[in-house]
Amino acid sequence: MSGGVLASHDTPTTYLYIVMADNDIINRIKYLMQELNYRQVDFARKIDIDTSNLSKYLNGRLPVSDSLVNKLVVNLGVSKQWLEDGTDLPFAKPAGVIQVSAPSPAMPQQGTPVYDIDVTAGSTPRARMFADDQIVGWVNLPDLTQQGCRIVKVSGDSMSPVIQNGDYIAIRELTNTQYIFWGQIYVVILDDYRMLKYVRRNDNPSLVTLRSANPDYDDMEIARADIRDLMLVQHIIHLDSRI
Repeated sequence: MSGGVLASHDTPTTYLYIVMADNDIINRIKYLMQELNYRQVDFARKIDIDTSNLSKYLNGRLPVSDSLVNKLVVNLGVSKQWLEDGTDLPFAKPAGVIQVSAPSPAMPQQGTPVYDIDVTAGSTPRARMFADDQIVGWVNLPDLTQQGCRIVKVSGDSMSPVIQNGDYIAIRELTNTQYIFWGQIYVVILDDYRMLKYVRRNDNPSLVTLRSANPDYDDMEIARADIRDLMLVQHIIHLDSRI
């Protein structure tokens, strides 16, 4: 990855492209910091670079280097293709699948809360969905707790075989619904109902395409302006009741 320095053989057009490419990458890095809830010092430690250098990258005082991109890829599991040109998924691996035993009656109140709601049924307001009196248990897994997730139940077969009827998912609310990880699974909240779908880019920028994993379901097109909230599926949780 070249920096923003104009070499003697470079044309102004080449220079402009390099600067724009660097700005795009920095915007994606800032978005990752926001969505993963990292402060600069913590993010720098996570990707193994000096905090002052991270600040210079973010402010455009240091050109984006191959070393920085590789550290992001290795330490965060971010897709190199997504970082460099915005295509592909930001995280190449699909949402994690976690096997946990059925919860015991006396659960410690720590970790990630499990809510007594079916996230794909009804039109309960978001504030009511995550009310404290809806919490029925906790799952104490560090990755979930650090990501600020909530665990909810899923019904239906539109996302089968990826997510089965009765599975649980760990979801994380996005702070900016205008920036979408294309191809990832989301809970999409509209005025009248909620859906669990892959969110795909549409040729019309005012629309998004919602796709099911089950091929028996057709794609849907909805207006981005109609989306009230998006929740990214971080993990799929299968309860093993055989124990």
